[in-house]
Amino acid sequence: MHLGYAGKRSKGAFPVGRQDTSARGRWWGKRAAPEGSDGAPSGRRGKSGARRRPRAGAGRLDALAPAAAAARTQLRRLRPAFPRPGRSDWRRWIPSWRQWLGACLYVFTGVAGFITYAYATTSIPEDLNSFATQQDNVYYWADGTTMARAGWVSRQEMPLDKVPSKVQGAVLAAENASFYSDPGVSPSGFLRAVRAAVTGGETQGGSTITQQYVKNAYLNQDRTLSRKFTEILLAVKLDNQREKKQILQDYLNTSWFGRGTYGIQRASQAYYGKDVSQLNASEGAFLASLLKGAGLYDPALGKENHERAVERWSWILDRMVETGQLTRAERATYTAFPEPTGAPSPGTADAQTGYLVELAKAYAIKAGHIPDAEFDLGGYQIYTTFDRTRMSALTTAVQETRKDFDAERRPDTDKHAKIGAASVAPDGRLLAVYGGPDYLKQGFNESNATTIPAGTAFTPIVYAAALDEGVQRTRGKARTPVSPTSTYDGNDQVTVQTPEGPYWDRSGKVVKGRNDGGRNWGQVTLHQAVANSVNTPMLQLGLDVGLDGVQSFAQRAGLLGSSLGPRIPTFALGENSTPSAIRMAGAYETFAADGMHTDPYSVRSVTRNGTAVPLVTPKPARAVTAKTAREVTDALRDAVTTGSAKTAGKAHAGAAGKTGTTAANTAGWFVASTEQESTAVVVYRMSLTDLVPLPLTGLGGDAPDTPGSERAVRLWADYIKAVK
Repeated sequence: MHLGYAGKRSKGAFPVGRQDTSARGRWWGKRAAPEGSDGAPSGRRGKSGARRRPRAGAGRLDALAPAAAAARTQLRRLRPAFPRPGRSDWRRWIPSWRQWLGACLYVFTGVAGFITYAYATTSIPEDLNSFATQQDNVYYWADGTTMARAGWVSRQEMPLDKVPSKVQGAVLAAENASFYSDPGVSPSGFLRAVRAAVTGGETQGGSTITQQYVKNAYLNQDRTLSRKFTEILLAVKLDNQREKKQILQDYLNTSWFGRGTYGIQRASQAYYGKDVSQLNASEGAFLASLLKGAGLYDPALGKENHERAVERWSWILDRMVETGQLTRAERATYTAFPEPTGAPSPGTADAQTGYLVELAKAYAIKAGHIPDAEFDLGGYQIYTTFDRTRMSALTTAVQETRKDFDAERRPDTDKHAKIGAASVAPDGRLLAVYGGPDYLKQGFNESNATTIPAGTAFTPIVYAAALDEGVQRTRGKARTPVSPTSTYDGNDQVTVQTPEGPYWDRSGKVVKGRNDGGRNWGQVTLHQAVANSVNTPMLQLGLDVGLDGVQSFAQRAGLLGSSLGPRIPTFALGENSTPSAIRMAGAYETFAADGMHTDPYSVRSVTRNGTAVPLVTPKPARAVTAKTAREVTDALRDAVTTGSAKTAGKAHAGAAGKTGTTAANTAGWFVASTEQESTAVVVYRMSLTDLVPLPLTGLGGDAPDTPGSERAVRLWADYIKAVK
């Protein structure tokens, strides 16, 4: 028995006052002294030799002391003995397998806890990337071909059930065959990405469709581990919360396919000129190849691209057989590569189509009751009424006429020269318009402007109102019917009469009518007055019918009330009414359609992502009797054959139309109808800064004295010859 030790020595104990100098002692430190305030054994005397009085509660503390000591001893034993005791040299620094196992458990527990916490605190963003919600609006010609698209992003959504199953199968075979069974992530793909990021190697693929959609819709394209980790968390959560079909639909609608397009619908139109619903498996396999990198597989970008595209297209079809998307017999039918179109589909609105897009947009919003903000989000397909052939012919005819104008050489006369033109079908379809020289430079639409007086092109409306309503020359008496053979004084300077006598203007002067050139026609029939553009009979006829009645009929014929001027005598000559070329063409079409009027419209149907949008379309309504319409048409036909517009008869023998001039010579009109359409052309001068009409005097170089109405006739003739 050693000195200084009382009682039986327990295992691992050392004599009091001695230090443990072994390796274990060096690691764990000095042995704890027995419980006591000064380090001496309990119950022993202090340095003074006197026993201390037990503190209050000391009995309870003494009872707990062995347990506390045991706990501290156990904690010390859990601490790793490192460097390892009993080893020498470098082997002391090699952890044991237990230490390795413990470290791995610690790391695994920490990583698992971190991932669990990250998953629990990560939520799917409510807002997608801006391009993932933004779409473009696509406008189509009357024949169904693409006219233009408008919007920040070239993308159109399409429901999954509109995408053929074989096309879906091609995408799955190319990108993620296990899509419907995987948890939304690919562990092997993630490990490849990690290895590439750590080693600085080439970026690896392997992401599932769900991961690709998350990256496209919610994240950026940074190639970092943090972005990849977030992508995986969102993909797993998204897979747990959404149907697989919804994820696939969203993926197909947001993926990049090249040629400026997002989404498989726009890709189908860009590469094959048709909706995705019309694609077959072979075409779908090619589009699926673009998901790997459109810049590498678009055949239009070069020979090497074409070779890569053919190789991958063939691989995808073979892969579709392996995944059960195609039978071997079906695969055998696809031997020729489905060559896409060589050039991208039409892009943004240009010089002329810009005017068409603006007209169609305004009409679609109004007729479809679509809020502006919703329309601007895109996704609409607007099928217009515009005829591509007629648009080309009308634009060419206007450009030929404009060659006579030279604003640089003749700024005093040719500057601010404008031409508006519009063509309307019998059922109201707007077939063609000329809005201006370039929409990208001048947004002002000259065909839809309500700034230029209609002049004497308005008089057939007065004539129709008289034939339909009769006249009243004596106040309080019944109205008297009139006919095409009713006569009026056609001389110049004829005083305008009311039932009470001459009409006096506000300045106290008697109002008198004036004919072009001051010509006296004598007594003329109303038919002759219209055919030869005699002003004085029409001025008087307006007062006889009643200017309120003329205005009412003008609105039934399609002119907007806001474009009609005050009811004073010159109202009958169109001097203070400013209807647009579009509305004038529509009014004349009323006569050609036997008195039935349909408001001009520019959109025949609208869909959004394949679903039809209800439109409130114009319905034909009777404006005048069929008899009246035919009598007006007869007078207009004579105007073309023998009257004021006889130069137009050479272009189309059956045309019925009339020229129009204004007292101030600020505009020259010609409006005429054929079996297929009614067309209005107006030539005028006006500054767009103040919208004040300017005289046409001296307009046009070598033929400065040619009336504006005659220029309008020639332009119309060139157009009709091109489309006849």
